[in-house]
Amino acid sequence: MAAEGILMEELNGSVPEELSTDIVKDVARGSSVLRLSRSVSMKSDRMKVPVMTDGVGAYWVGEGKRIKTSKAVWIYPELVAKKMAIIVPATKEKLKDSVFDVFSEVKDSITEAFYTLIDASCLFGTDSPFTTNIFKSATDSGNLIVRGTNANPEKKIGGLDLDVSDVMALVEDSGTDVNGFTAHYGIKNDLRKLRDANGNALFVPGTDQNEFYSNPIDFSRNNAWDKTKADVIAGDFDKALVGIRDGIEYEILKEATLQNTLDADGKPISLAEQDLIAIKATMRIGFLVVKDAAFAALVPAGTTGE
Repeated sequence: MAAEGILMEELNGSVPEELSTDIVKDVARGSSVLRLSRSVSMKSDRMKVPVMTDGVGAYWVGEGKRIKTSKAVWIYPELVAKKMAIIVPATKEKLKDSVFDVFSEVKDSITEAFYTLIDASCLFGTDSPFTTNIFKSATDSGNLIVRGTNANPEKKIGGLDLDVSDVMALVEDSGTDVNGFTAHYGIKNDLRKLRDANGNALFVPGTDQNEFYSNPIDFSRNNAWDKTKADVIAGDFDKALVGIRDGIEYEILKEATLQNTLDADGKPISLAEQDLIAIKATMRIGFLVVKDAAFAALVPAGTTGE
């Protein structure tokens, strides 16, 4: 078993199941997209997901009359899993440690890198392999409100509460309810100041979940958020699908030059020259927005969000 083996004897394979499961759970806790969206388990790299776009109807029926029937309309969008990878340099002494011990040490680095990449790609399409992203869906639907639209000179924060209400209305016009928000950390101070007509806070911080307008709001971590495009995104996150392929694979690199990882001298790390190894971990996920109009965004003043 890899979990019991020494790293030098197990130069590639699967991360021990217990640790792999923990990493995937931590990635889900750290990612706004994974916390809010509908998650499905993928048994292969491609998976068609049935989505009903037009439901069956009910009818009034006269005595002795035939009951009308209607046909539900289904589409089958395909989730395609894409590979994410992270490379973590380590000393060669790590080759003498067990696979389990090594990945226990680098677990936090892997987790943070994965959930940052997921949010940047799925929210804004940054370096994304996916055909859809949530902000693009809001933009394509014309569901953008410029911050300050409801500005009030008596409010220091420019009517943020009313602006967000207008964002929600764009989603509601498509026939669906908002069931969550995501935003960047910089907006938390503005949210804390919001009050309703009775002086009650509209933003309710929680230990495990924050709420705004009685819906969960999650804050994207580690610079995954593009502040030039949006301040807040609202939506029916059931219309965003995330497919997760079980298990995390790894490979030990011994002689590569890590072009994107610089040493203290500003030069790329050379594993062979510096007597190092690198641990490459990979994970596969799929992402798909199945209804563009289910999302809307509050964009910074002076921009169109594009």
